[in-house]
Order: sequence, then structure tokens, then C-alpha cells
Amino acid sequence: MKKAIAIALICLTVFSAVFAGGKKEAKVDNSLEELKARGEFVLGLDDSFPPLGFRDDNNNIVGYDIDLASEVCKRLGVTLRCQPIDWAAKEQELNTGNIDCIWNGFTMTPERKEALSFTEAYLDNAQVVIVRGDSGYKTLTDLAGKTVGLQAGSSAADALYASDFSGTIKDVVEFKDNMTALMDLEIGGVDAVVMDMVVGNYNIKTSGKNFVVLNENLSTEEYGIGFRKSDVKLRDEVQKILEEMAADGTVATISEKWFGTDISVIGK
Repeated sequence: MKKAIAIALICLTVFSAVFAGGKKEAKVDNSLEELKARGEFVLGLDDSFPPLGFRDDNNNIVGYDIDLASEVCKRLGVTLRCQPIDWAAKEQELNTGNIDCIWNGFTMTPERKEALSFTEAYLDNAQVVIVRGDSGYKTLTDLAGKTVGLQAGSSAADALYASDFSGTIKDVVEFKDNMTALMDLEIGGVDAVVMDMVVGNYNIKTSGKNFVVLNENLSTEEYGIGFRKSDVKLRDEVQKILEEMAADGTVATISEKWFGTDISVIGK
């Protein structure tokens, strides 16, 4: 009898432990309060991604995204700190707490939406193919058997490898950033570069280099600001402020500064 009671008590103890272990307590989201208490908003970016985030002639980090973020931080009552990161390791930088968000022409994909908390889209974009103006290439078909460059870990890579176009080319060369890829295109190291339309058009306009964008794009996409999955309050506050900035004309002013017109999709 005593043996039976002892066995029953052991089973009850094990059951209770398993039940308690399986019951997960909801984690409290203090992301907004903690950021305000710290007084600093750390923005992770590729600092060679004009016009969204890049270094000017004085080595200061500037750009469209930087101007938006600066105004958001002003309204949050915190200081903005721009933290250059290895773009191929951006999610790791975020999840280890080195940065508070990824805000730098960050394309929202189904996989990224599953892993991160995103704001609503703030810019539309597309992945396009850029070639030298004197290359003679007019269509994607013309690039059959050629070498294509792109930024490692970018949505350009996702778009290329998901397309039928990838099966027609000879080789893909991955670069640390888009500007290096374009430099290699200029000297003939690669025959074409796949990159963001927003960045490609800005580079062609400001650099005066003999590049052209093919009419066919590989994919259309949207830019969002990525936060840790648990930082919903912080994400929601940034979204709220961006919508206020769109309503009072601040976003339009920043967009016109960098693009010559208001191309933002916030609140639209």
C-alpha cells in the first residue's frame, strides 16, 4: 500500500512539473519604455546604400531613411545613432540586441515577416538589372551566358535566384555592397548588376556614369522597418509617428529633398 502511494505521489510530482514547464508566461513588451529610458535609438544600416543611407563627402551618414529616422527620434524624445552593419548578418545584429531596428531600404519578404515585426510599407521598390550604356544589352535574354553581380544577403539575390533569368546566366558574383558591384560593372568585371530600382536610379542620376536600367524587372517589392518580433510596442509607436509625419507634410518634404517628388506610400 505504502509503495503504491509513493508511486502515485511520484507520478503526481512529475505530472505537475511537466505541466508547469509547459505553461509559458507571456513576456511583457517593454520595448518602447526601455528605449525611452535609454534615450537612444540604434538604427542598423548598410552605410553605402544611397539615397537611403550613405556617407557624404564629410563621412557623415545621411540619406532619406536617416532624415525620416531623425524626425521620428525627435518626436520620440531620444537620440538617433546610426550603426553600420554587415548586411548579410543584419537579422543576427538585430536579434542579439546590437541594434534596435533595420531601417535601410529593407525589403519585406514572407520569410522576413515571419521572423521580424515590420512597420507598414513606406516606399515601393523593384529589383532591376543595370548594364553599361555601351554594352548593347537591351533585354534579359541578351544577358544569356553572361556574369551578373549583386549584393550578398540582399533581396536582389532572392529575386534573381527565384527567377527564370538565373538559369540563363553563366555566373553570379556577390559583393559586399551595391556601390562595389557598380564599380565592377563600370570596369567590365561583370556584365550586369541586379539591385534596388530606387538605389540604381539615384546612382545613375547623381554619378553621371554611363549606366542604364533594363525595362524588365525581376520583382516588385516594398520597404519596411524591421524590429525584433517581441518589440511590437516600439514598432507601433514608430508607425504612428510616421503616419503623423505624412499627415503634416514632413514626409513629403523629405521625399522631395531626395527624389524630387513625393514617392512615399505612408498612409496612402
